[in-house]
Amino acid sequence: MYLAKIYVTYKPSILDPQGEVIKSALHRMDYAGISQVTQGKYFEVKLNAKDVDAATAEVESFATALLINQNTETYRFDLSLVEDEVTL
Repeated sequence: MYLAKIYVTYKPSILDPQGEVIKSALHRMDYAGISQVTQGKYFEVKLNAKDVDAATAEVESFATALLINQNTETYRFDLSLVEDEVTL
């Protein structure tokens, strides 16, 4: 079993209005050294796959089909092997 940690953010060319609001609030709180804030979405998905290549292909498939808007968002992910959970 694999655990995919998927991070979705706006593409660099797209304005991130929530990130801008957070940055402005930080500046008002005297955190003057903040130059950029990027807001995004985070998903954790456990999946059964025969190997890391199959897991990678599956994550790429459902991420582009469902999790992101390909016109405005981009994503990256980390995969890790996890032990099967035992429920008592």
